[in-house]
Amino acid sequence: MPIYNARLIVSLSAQRLILQQDNGIQHQFPVSTARHGAGQQQGSGCTPMGQHMIYRKIGAGCPLNTVFVGRVRQPEMYSAALAARYPERDWILTRILWLTGCEPGHNQGGAQDTLARYIYIHGTPDTEPMGIPGSHGCIRMRNQDIVTLSDCVDEGTPVSVNP
Repeated sequence: MPIYNARLIVSLSAQRLILQQDNGIQHQFPVSTARHGAGQQQGSGCTPMGQHMIYRKIGAGCPLNTVFVGRVRQPEMYSAALAARYPERDWILTRILWLTGCEPGHNQGGAQDTLARYIYIHGTPDTEPMGIPGSHGCIRMRNQDIVTLSDCVDEGTPVSVNP
């Protein structure tokens, strides 16, 4: 059940995502943000900073390791054998929380638009390290953690991405 009055805080320096409710911290999760650091620009491979919100939730009810391509559920499930067949693929698994920027000229509109950059909070293979930058701009989470988080938030939940 979603936690109302929830907000998410992503700390790039700590590589942590914090789910807060009016009465304080509810959950903390290790994450992996962009290996290229913080930045707003289209094509930078950076994680955008500032105030965002969840634009769309994708994948409710899907099993762990469900593969998404272009936000569409695929018939395949992630496995080591599938990963070996597609070694260069940036795996988006289990759930997607698609972000949109809330600051015109900073992370909304133009070449800095978070939504148009397809920046997500999403599941990733459990073999990928957490707690260190490694993504192409998104905020990666363990599959069980993204299920827990997705079950606690709604579209419109504020997300703050901080240094």
